[in-house]
Amino acid sequence: MLTVAFETHGCKLNQADSQALAKEFSESGFSQVDNSANADVFVLNTCTVTHVADKKGRQAARAAKRTNPSTFVVVTGCYAQRDRNQLEAITAIDMVLGNSDKKDIVSKVLDRIKVRDAWEDAKVNQPLPVNFDYQFVGKNLNRRMIKIQEGCDQICSYCIVPKVRGRERSIPVNDLISDINDASTQGAREVVLTGTQLGSYGFDLGNSSLSDMVKQLLDECEIERIRISSIQPQEFSDELLDLWQDDRLCPHFHIPLQSGSNKILKNMRRRYSREEYLDSIQKVRSMVPEASITTDVIVGYPDESDHDFEFTMEICDKIKFSDVHVFRYSSRPGTTAYYLQDSVDSNIKSERSKKLIYLAQQCSIEHKRHTVGNQAMVLWEKTMSGTGDEANLYSGLTENYLRVQCQSKYDLVGEITPVVITSYEDSTNKLKAELI
Repeated sequence: MLTVAFETHGCKLNQADSQALAKEFSESGFSQVDNSANADVFVLNTCTVTHVADKKGRQAARAAKRTNPSTFVVVTGCYAQRDRNQLEAITAIDMVLGNSDKKDIVSKVLDRIKVRDAWEDAKVNQPLPVNFDYQFVGKNLNRRMIKIQEGCDQICSYCIVPKVRGRERSIPVNDLISDINDASTQGAREVVLTGTQLGSYGFDLGNSSLSDMVKQLLDECEIERIRISSIQPQEFSDELLDLWQDDRLCPHFHIPLQSGSNKILKNMRRRYSREEYLDSIQKVRSMVPEASITTDVIVGYPDESDHDFEFTMEICDKIKFSDVHVFRYSSRPGTTAYYLQDSVDSNIKSERSKKLIYLAQQCSIEHKRHTVGNQAMVLWEKTMSGTGDEANLYSGLTENYLRVQCQSKYDLVGEITPVVITSYEDSTNKLKAELI
């Protein structure tokens, strides 16, 4: 039996794509292994949001080949879509397939490793791996990524995603219901709705919207928890937020900020002002009081002044995000901003990034401390190795996306249980909990 290993970089949409690819390999008779060392085929699903993401992709491909020179290295995803030629020039990479070619990945791999005919004959009499869906969804079998749409028409000046993901298109709700119910049947306790531009869901399907779709999922799916990965600030409506009265919807919102400066937001072609962003946050917190809010911020966009950056620091301090993903601006060929002078010195970008990361860490600590004494529902994901006081330790996520640890003499993996958060440890940055 041929073996395959996967490595996924970047967003939850890429994770969903990797799950789909893994299932295709499984249905073709492949057995999944954990890494390239024991893999006949290594599939690297790449990100290209920044030059750092590109570098990590090249490093991962070379590392896989060094670990196992005989493994067939396939690079796919957004980096492969954006710059196929650059990747094909790397000797460690055997095949490059962009997002548009993902659907043909298994057949193309079998053709290239010259075993298609023999493999097709062999697998006729070869049973599929037992519970292959379990094996091929990644290390966390209890949380499943569900792609609801792909592509983006918004064309922010800095963003390469529309170039590598294409125009917006939605997956019909009946297909989503089927996927979610299948995931639930296979043991998933939570699904994460992911895509490039979730707020645009349904525009191409006729009389549909994100809120319509989510309501239908709640009505027709048995899954215990549904999490929405990211929503733009201008896309919150009372109708959408009203759905969070159903406690199966996780009270966690990832709402990209990118900048706290109106000048920079306008230059980025974002579709909101800092004032409108603050209004959206206020609306979320008034209608879903228990929600945690995370965000993305870019520092060092062309022509970002010290004053512009202070606006960003100010708004982050005001909102007190539970987590902030900080990105130093990276010029991407194919974007509008690529043609702007990258006027912010790299040392200044680095210093601003450090300042914002420190502020974000302090806000995160404050948020965690405020949860001590609260009750929560935790989906337990894994056991933690340890002895003594650290024995029988489990790690999981609350409904509002906080990671907690708890000791139990019973196996908790895959269970959703009520806990009380008992402490926050400064030295480890860990929340501890006890079962109720």
